[in-house]
Amino acid sequence: MTIDLALILAILTIVAVLAFDFTNGFHDASNMTASVVACSAMSPARAVLVVSLFTMIGPLLGGTAVANTIGKIVTVDHLLPVVSTAIILTAVLAASSWNLMTWWFGLPSSSSHALVGGLVGATLAATGSDYVLWGVTALLTTGKMVGFTKVLASLVLSPILGGLVGFAVYKVAYFILTLINSHSVNKYLRWSQYITTAGLSYAHGTNDAQKSMGIIAMVLMLNGLTSHFYVPTWVMILSAIMITLGTLFGGWRIVKTLAFGIYKIRPVHAMESQLASGLVVLGASHFGAPVSTTHVVSSTILGIGAAERPKRIRWSMAAEIVLTWIITIPSSAVVASILYWLMAPLVE
Repeated sequence: MTIDLALILAILTIVAVLAFDFTNGFHDASNMTASVVACSAMSPARAVLVVSLFTMIGPLLGGTAVANTIGKIVTVDHLLPVVSTAIILTAVLAASSWNLMTWWFGLPSSSSHALVGGLVGATLAATGSDYVLWGVTALLTTGKMVGFTKVLASLVLSPILGGLVGFAVYKVAYFILTLINSHSVNKYLRWSQYITTAGLSYAHGTNDAQKSMGIIAMVLMLNGLTSHFYVPTWVMILSAIMITLGTLFGGWRIVKTLAFGIYKIRPVHAMESQLASGLVVLGASHFGAPVSTTHVVSSTILGIGAAERPKRIRWSMAAEIVLTWIITIPSSAVVASILYWLMAPLVE
């Protein structure tokens, strides 16, 4: 009976992870389509098609460094398979719930934060803090960041880096465009956004889809379906398909917030935001650091606005977004804890 229950939970968890991947796609699609739609560089349909195509390519070619990081945040392989799988299932359900809620209210939040918060919260509820790889000891003794420390550092630092890169890209672009001094430059800027949008979408695919890959790989290992932690090819393909399908459905509520709620975007701003965001996310993927595309895109828009006209930034909306960033991990952790406590009688 225990073996059957473990297998059922494993299947349910994989399905739940793919559903989370879908919500991640339609939640984060808005980050990549907002600027190009706002400045009329592409129609909404064309923007979604470009984003979907390159989001699909990203996880297939981008390696598995981020998946390896996510898959090792919690160390639950010494627990019974039903318990460890239940931890992951409740974590993913909590993250998906947070994605849906913030989408409903049009708030650009982080699927990455939500997933990490869910994993930590469910693990704490089930076993206590010893099974979370906090990474503090490794940081103090070797100077290396692993586990939760690495995730937290990347999620905190990436918006700061996004703002700085956005600021710098605006200044460089402004200098170049001043030298050109052509009234037709907006036409070329709109066309350039096909390239920058494709690049940002590819970067998003290399980072965000890998989070789901890491979770599914963990489920397979915990239930003895693989001999060690690795990401099978079929997991890469399924994860890529689900995040792409989610992207096709797009989160237009969040588009309004990013395109109009923070700063009035023109073609040059859209190109700069996509270029800066793509560079930051691709760099993070290379080092296996899971970051939030949502946070990076939002912060690059803030950086561009600060470089051009700080007084025209809607700071109240920016503050609301930052507050959402801050509460995502603890909120997801609480929801995951509650879900695990409700499920505990079935698995313990």
